[in-house]
Amino acid sequence: MMSNPSVSTAPPPDLFGPMLRTWRRRRGASQLALALQSGVSQRHVSFLESGRAKPSREMVVQLTTALDVPLRQRNTMLLAAGFAPVYRESNLAAPELAPVRQAIDRMLKQQEPYPAVVIDRLWNLLQANDAAQAFTLFLFEGPPPAPPPGKGPNILQWLLDPKALRSKISNWEEVARYLVSTTYAEILADGGEPKALAFVEEIMAYPDVPASFRKLRFEERPAPVLTVDYMVGGKALSVFTTIATLGTPQDITLQEVRIECFFPADDRSDALFKSLAARN
Repeated sequence: MMSNPSVSTAPPPDLFGPMLRTWRRRRGASQLALALQSGVSQRHVSFLESGRAKPSREMVVQLTTALDVPLRQRNTMLLAAGFAPVYRESNLAAPELAPVRQAIDRMLKQQEPYPAVVIDRLWNLLQANDAAQAFTLFLFEGPPPAPPPGKGPNILQWLLDPKALRSKISNWEEVARYLVSTTYAEILADGGEPKALAFVEEIMAYPDVPASFRKLRFEERPAPVLTVDYMVGGKALSVFTTIATLGTPQDITLQEVRIECFFPADDRSDALFKSLAARN
């Protein structure tokens, strides 16, 4: 089933100009640069930002596209300009998204015997391949804890929660700082949407997750990739991940979906992944 376009409470119409200016500055663009990128005159960009001119629906889409504003925030800017939202937020199970689901299924299957999961922008687990399910059972040494009522599993919360996986990660502080800081930075870069900021406050409330985790610590010689090093039942496992997104999305759900693939960082971990797959 496809939902109606993602709608939030409409801000006052005079907020479009400040929103446009905020996104232009966030992207590090001058009015001239935005004019050249969008094909709109610099004078008109200035008038829109100051409120001396009102944009058409097409102008809002044109400017937000040039600034690469996320689809969720484009809807908010359309509302601010007095127009109905354009971009839908579909259920991933919607019939219209069947070709995308088939592509995701192929990616997950191709990743075997290594884990792969589908998550949204806030780390909520949407789908997993067989290897990921076996990996989860291995890490928790049994079924993972049930999520709170009305919520699904959340991978970042698993990693931060002392009652979940935290104690099994040898380099927990390094991993936690990196994931929290990059998640926070991405949320701010996408406009600091209230639901996303509330998620940040939720994860920051875990014990021993200090405010300093919002900022990544500078390292003079960082490793090529950050691994997550587990110790489970006397067995060591080291992994790194890659994250893929869908190209040219025109739906909020599809823009925010992530396919995260796990890979062994050493031969010992490779053998362990293959042994887990052989048990299924």
